[in-house]
Amino acid sequence: MAGMATHVITGAGSGIGAALARRLHARGDDLVLHARDAGRAKELAAEFPGARTLVGDLADPDRLSWAFSHQSLPDRVDSLLHVAGVVDLGPVGELTPKAWHHQLNVNLVAPAELTRHFLPQLRAARGHVVFVNSGAGLAAHADWAAYAASKHGLKALADALRQEEHGNGVRVTSVYPGRTASPMQVKVHRQEGKEYDPARWIDPESVATSVLTALDLPRDAEVTDLTVRPGH
Repeated sequence: MAGMATHVITGAGSGIGAALARRLHARGDDLVLHARDAGRAKELAAEFPGARTLVGDLADPDRLSWAFSHQSLPDRVDSLLHVAGVVDLGPVGELTPKAWHHQLNVNLVAPAELTRHFLPQLRAARGHVVFVNSGAGLAAHADWAAYAASKHGLKALADALRQEEHGNGVRVTSVYPGRTASPMQVKVHRQEGKEYDPARWIDPESVATSVLTALDLPRDAEVTDLTVRPGH
């Protein structure tokens, strides 16, 4: 992606999203960082000087349109990077509707709604939408039903969007990282009752590198699906 570009990023506060924000900020690109509330937005603005923030609760996608109507949205969007996500493990026999709704809202419905809002700017810029999915978006395992369902849905969203927007020059990439050393992985290990060793898992910087590779690819090619697995 040549020259200064504008990137809208969710999940920039930690893990893969933070790694991406740092890399893009360091090269001088324009960042619009999503935050769930004003306090978090203030923290992100302090961490990334010059970045703009956009406030809205992904857990309540029905209200995102209202929230955005009271804020200034960028006129140009070269990439929309969906990185934020939540996970709550549990067997199907114990998962409550609240657990299902929370994961589906944050991991699937909110990305769809954000994409809808920014499609005009993405079309104008012939931009790129990146969905940071998960290995759970390709295969579901015991106790992962709700999270995996949300990520399988995210794959469907990306596949449909790619076909719909190809003629408009919008590229769409799904990235499927394996377990990554991040606060989310700490929570997963706690829920699994296992000891957490970050050295066993992918560094968020490595996933960020794969995303940047897809973003910076010349226009004659498009990375559609990219699986990233732990190398040790």
